Amino acid sequence: MFNIQRVSTEMGGKPLTIETGKLAKQADGSVFVSYGDTRVLVTACSAKEPKPGQGFFPLTVEFAEKFYASGKIPGSFHKREGRPTQEATLSARLIDRPIRPLFPEGYLNDTQVVATIMSVDPDADVDVAAAIGASAALHISDIPFNGPTAACRVGRINGQIVINPTWQQIDSGETDMEIMVAGTEKAIMMVEGGAREATEEQALEAIMAAHREIGKVVKAIHELRKLCGKEKREFTPQAVEASVKSKVESLATDGLKKALRTKDKGARYDLVDETKKKTMETLVPESLKKSNPEEAAKIAKDAATAFETLQYNLMREMILSDKIRIDGRDTKTIRPITVEAGLLPRVHGSALFTRGETQVLAAVTLGTTDDEQIVDTMFVNTMRKFMLHYNFPPYSVGETGRMGGTSRREIGHGALAERSIKAMMPKYEAFPYTVRIVCETLESNGSSSMGSVCSTSMALMNAGVPYPKPVAGIAMGLIKEGSRTAVLSDILGDEDHLGDMDFKVAGTKDGITGIQMDIKIEGIDESILKTALSQAREGRLHILGEMSKAISQPNKEMSPFAPRITTINIPVDKIREVIGSGGKVIKDIIAQTGAKIDINDNGVINIASNDGVASQKAIDIIRGICAEVEVGKTYKGVVKKIVDFGAFVGVLPNQDGLLHISEIAYERVNTVTDHMKEGDEIEVKVIEVDKSGKIRLSRKALLPMPEGYTPREGGGGGDRGPRGDRGGRDDRGPRGDRGGRDRPRGDRPAREDRDDRGNR
Repeated sequence: MFNIQRVSTEMGGKPLTIETGKLAKQADGSVFVSYGDTRVLVTACSAKEPKPGQGFFPLTVEFAEKFYASGKIPGSFHKREGRPTQEATLSARLIDRPIRPLFPEGYLNDTQVVATIMSVDPDADVDVAAAIGASAALHISDIPFNGPTAACRVGRINGQIVINPTWQQIDSGETDMEIMVAGTEKAIMMVEGGAREATEEQALEAIMAAHREIGKVVKAIHELRKLCGKEKREFTPQAVEASVKSKVESLATDGLKKALRTKDKGARYDLVDETKKKTMETLVPESLKKSNPEEAAKIAKDAATAFETLQYNLMREMILSDKIRIDGRDTKTIRPITVEAGLLPRVHGSALFTRGETQVLAAVTLGTTDDEQIVDTMFVNTMRKFMLHYNFPPYSVGETGRMGGTSRREIGHGALAERSIKAMMPKYEAFPYTVRIVCETLESNGSSSMGSVCSTSMALMNAGVPYPKPVAGIAMGLIKEGSRTAVLSDILGDEDHLGDMDFKVAGTKDGITGIQMDIKIEGIDESILKTALSQAREGRLHILGEMSKAISQPNKEMSPFAPRITTINIPVDKIREVIGSGGKVIKDIIAQTGAKIDINDNGVINIASNDGVASQKAIDIIRGICAEVEVGKTYKGVVKKIVDFGAFVGVLPNQDGLLHISEIAYERVNTVTDHMKEGDEIEVKVIEVDKSGKIRLSRKALLPMPEGYTPREGGGGGDRGPRGDRGGRDDRGPRGDRGGRDRPRGDRPAREDRDDRGNR
């Protein structure tokens, strides 16, 4: 029934197996990837014909999280998987980006790759398994694909390169680098990751180590195709008629050359549109549209393709031959930069970063543990304390469009900026705030994600976050025609669209914190990568210098509108007392003060409030609950309960002591209520704390001694006062006055008349 074929190799010390022929056999390509205990089913399907009028390649990649894969039930109301999580979207993008450039030019058939996660091993990278499976499924199918590719994640622990570090090693920070690399046997196709200030040399070393590992897997995928691969379906890209191409070149070349030397984006686009309009009117006149609409439509389609190809070639040749870019810069010059910190008065921190025609406004909000984000994925159920959200509204490029949901692009760009910034964030113990940054792209003409990194870095410092070093980012581009290459610093949107590479690098003056590279050709080699990294560092240092003109050090004071969080430590055995039964005590403190209070299991308490007085009141209450009474110390307490033999006085929260009737006053006290009543506030002195923790108090020790008062000779000393102060015989009158006994001492049987000690 099954014709199962499989190949195996080893990756990062774990066995990797790719199998086909058993599952999802109706798909054009289907593989089951086993890596450690991780299991991923990856399928690839593609329509036989493109949709009529299709003008782009409709490739979709889905990363289908299944909570059963990790033995979990989804936490949603419906208890089933719903829309993709942010983590699933990022994983899908990691699969999509290296395979997309390897479909043949002009292939416009609907194509879908689905990676279904069926078993998750935290020690065996599921993203890597899914990316390898996607390439393998496409390679053995009949879908046109110029692969295969493979992927691996690389880390560094104690200075040593580690292939596919475990989730625990990444999450705990044990590895100071985490970079996902994808590529073919010969070239690198994609890089995505971050580090804690890695040097360019260290990043390059890690990427090349990953590429060597990729080569082993690519060989295994080739072997699988030899065993069971289908013959690739015939595909011939529709060629533009030579006559139409020639006419477009003669009609549009001059106008496009003029447009491509126009610095202003809006003016340049207007010239391009005007040139295209004139070209189309000449090639497809109204008379042809009326007389032969089918022929007119075909010419119009060919002309549009030829026009775009001409624009592509003219821009690239201008850079390679004339060494001139669209806006007149050379390959290394950075566009003019303006910066401003503290733009928004009521937010907790803000900054505006403008580089050429790209502008990003970052706003920082500081919150408490109540503001943490719940993260529930196949891997973890935890709380996120740091968030960066990137928005790209249509007006940023002068267009109209639908607003509402978050696009995959926005999620991806935000994740890159977040990773780049988070590497330098202070530890939560040193800065116990939940931090949310929102980056609003106000204008875009190249690398708004790196603009987000720059504006966020300044906004955090403006907010008073103890951010140790500013972080800046830059996007690099590439034009490659045969042996001729040009690496471009700080690329424009057109240079991204018409170029071969988008390589973003973020970091401090001392090293890289975030890195992302996408390639539109069939990969780049080590020499180009090395040049791009070196040139990116030069640009980054220049940008950091410009940013320092607005702010170079964190503000010493936070915004008056930001919550103040004070951290105190209490003994772990006092946590229960601070919380109280059913949370009664902590709720009462919050009600009294209005402060937000977070208690950790290790005894660390964070108290947040915009009102300094309220915050201090909460601190005093908590410290009072945790305080230990000291013998000899005076306390102001409240009379909680009166009994025949004295009163119980609350000297500290949840700590009461006994004020014996004999310690109320120097004179004889017959009735406690003659001196105090419940609810009275009185001062008392602690005279003893016994081994069981019982507290004995004295009030009379704080009172002036009556004139002529003579303590009993040999009476007790210390905090108890003289013996006579303790209701001694001198003050008690005859023995019969004690405790209501009215028989004289002589009425008691003499010792010799008692049978034994127990008969007393």
